[in-house]
Amino acid sequence: MKRTRVLYLEVADKIKEDIFSGKYPVGSMLPTESELEELFQVSKITVRKAIELLASDEYVEKKSGRGTTVLSNRLYNRLSKAASFTQILKNSQYEVQKETLVLQLVHIKKEDPLFSFFGEQAVCFKRLYYLNNQPYIYFVHYLPQEMMQFSREEFDKESLYRLLTKKGYTIDSFSDDFSAVFLTEEEQEILKTDTQIGIKRIRQSSTQMGKMIEYSEAIYHTELHPYHIDYET
Repeated sequence: MKRTRVLYLEVADKIKEDIFSGKYPVGSMLPTESELEELFQVSKITVRKAIELLASDEYVEKKSGRGTTVLSNRLYNRLSKAASFTQILKNSQYEVQKETLVLQLVHIKKEDPLFSFFGEQAVCFKRLYYLNNQPYIYFVHYLPQEMMQFSREEFDKESLYRLLTKKGYTIDSFSDDFSAVFLTEEEQEILKTDTQIGIKRIRQSSTQMGKMIEYSEAIYHTELHPYHIDYET
């Protein structure tokens, strides 16, 4: 029984990765159950359990006699019904641009809280988002050192979470903490503002096994635009 559960989770994760990568675009049909059995060399019940899991997470919809349709390729489909804030901005009248500021491997001291997550080294990835050509969000991400195998061009082009997926990391849970903070001189300079207070979001993302794969801090210049969340019902 334990092995069956592991198998259907593995199959579901692989299909989900293929959805994220674009192999199965939104609106397309997944292979038939028989084709998936052959592809993964598993039983029919394992395939059905995997499809049921994806359907419960609203990635796919299965209809009797019509097959399984891909409904969504959002990375946080199961975890949150909230739309990505950056996606909200992109769908608005605002022009959104992004710039990579730093991409490097950094050494972490043992007394640093990040040491317990990543060990002695981690990738530090700093990015700046612009809203109508004005600096708006300053991101600092810490990631597993294996992510350094991606080039700066790939970080510029791809979503961070899609790169994590390509590397085999599947985010199972994440937490966001928000607080009002006084901006440092460096943050004011990067955001090109004299404003002293901004909103900081700290995100921690983990795998199903509890391994931390992202720690990030984001500073929002909320005088330029308030932080906004859209929830589906």
